Amino acid sequence: MAADLSPIDKAKFVAARRATQFVESGMRVGLGTGSTAAWLVKCLGEMVREEGLKITGVPTSTRTAELAREVGIEVISLDEARWLDLTIDGADELDGKMNLIKGGGGALLMEKIVATASDQMIVIADSGKEVETLGAFPLPVEVIPFGWQTTKLLVEETLIGLDVLGRTTQLRMNGDAPYVTDEGNHILDLHLKRIGNARQLSLVLNQIPGVVENGLFIDICDKVVLGHGDGRVEVRDFAAGLVSEDRYDFLDDGNVFTDISD
Repeated sequence: MAADLSPIDKAKFVAARRATQFVESGMRVGLGTGSTAAWLVKCLGEMVREEGLKITGVPTSTRTAELAREVGIEVISLDEARWLDLTIDGADELDGKMNLIKGGGGALLMEKIVATASDQMIVIADSGKEVETLGAFPLPVEVIPFGWQTTKLLVEETLIGLDVLGRTTQLRMNGDAPYVTDEGNHILDLHLKRIGNARQLSLVLNQIPGVVENGLFIDICDKVVLGHGDGRVEVRDFAAGLVSEDRYDFLDDGNVFTDISD
């Protein structure tokens, strides 16, 4: 199967597959949302079925919960788990300081709650998600439906005094109707082009009445696993100052990781 993937899907697959090495039996694991996180859930499901891995998963969206149950992972709520050993999730953008933009899939609120309720968060992504400065990807901001147009105006006024290159805001749509999150809220997508001070922007946005949460993840990520289309996968542990690289060989018989360097 893996040999038939496109380069971008290979990159996502190897990042997800490599990240499963951080998961141990008995763990309570936060399961992210998005295309790369879906690969992770499928890989973990395979380990549950074929290797006897025993984990409980806390999904960050209803679609992740459905996929997890489908592949055989026991699913519980965060209230039941209370605290997690590990969360593994994707990112829409990440910079060299481990700052992230998340929420392209509409699950940023649950993703941030689950990630911060974990001993460790690992981000998995294809190498194209790494940027020098955040902002090319629209920043999602979750807002309550009541008065959302007023909230949108307040956000636009606030952006005038901040270090961003663009200030266009759009209500995310689902066909002809506003997109609705799992929590019943709407999402404003902020087309900022460049975010000069992500920490400041995150703090200021969350002070605006009507804003529930924003898609900037600051000081939350502990490790990054970056996949490449040629099968290489890089693991960065920022706290330990370690970088390692492996390669996944897409062979018809016996796909295995081959250590390249430490």
